[in-house]
Amino acid sequence: MKIAAIIQARMGSTRLSGKVMKELEGKTVLSHVIERVRQSKLIQDIIIATTTHERDNIIETEAIYCGSKVYRGSEDDVLSRYYFAAKEYNVENIIRITSDCPLIDPNVIDEIIEFYLKGTYELLTNAGSDLTQRTYPRGLDIEIFSFEVLEKAFINGKESYHREHVTPYIYEQSKKIYYFKNKVDYSKYRWTLDTKEDFELISEIYSRLFKGAHDFYLPDIIELFKEEPDLHTINAHIEQKKIN
Repeated sequence: MKIAAIIQARMGSTRLSGKVMKELEGKTVLSHVIERVRQSKLIQDIIIATTTHERDNIIETEAIYCGSKVYRGSEDDVLSRYYFAAKEYNVENIIRITSDCPLIDPNVIDEIIEFYLKGTYELLTNAGSDLTQRTYPRGLDIEIFSFEVLEKAFINGKESYHREHVTPYIYEQSKKIYYFKNKVDYSKYRWTLDTKEDFELISEIYSRLFKGAHDFYLPDIIELFKEEPDLHTINAHIEQKKIN
């Protein structure tokens, strides 16, 4: 049973253009994401799903340099990009991660995969469409689903937002969604990269905890925030973009 992370990435972000190629402590955001996902003990492959746009050539080059596989597809129809990436590399279970999460936690990834494999869920997530179910910081977002579930969404998802955001059709149609929760609610924290304030915060976290190796995870960052509560205020006012 092949389990792979498919990580969507592109240079054309509307709020912070080129964000995945920004540098944190001498390496690109994308390379940090790949390195952290690679620490998962259960993920067998990492695929960077980028677009066919010429400006995304740099993402392909960086992904290959970091030892990842690459699939290039539609910029706007991200659902099809995921579907054809999974099909090309024969992925049976997809871990969906976005490239703007340079604090993604491999330990959380493995906890979620283990839980998913023990059940009969069509989609399992620690994020999802129901914000009242969120307990993890934004930026540790993970979704896992089978190729069969992805294919059903690919065939039947007709609305533009079904195509642009990969999983909305699944949330609307499935009765087997499971929200994976942390024992402590840390949902107030925003550790994703979407604005200059987000980048400022993530840069501060990396400057304190990254010493050349990815050996800091959710508990370590929470401890840092307890020691320096002002860090939270850097991007606390930023609102997440809504799905139209």
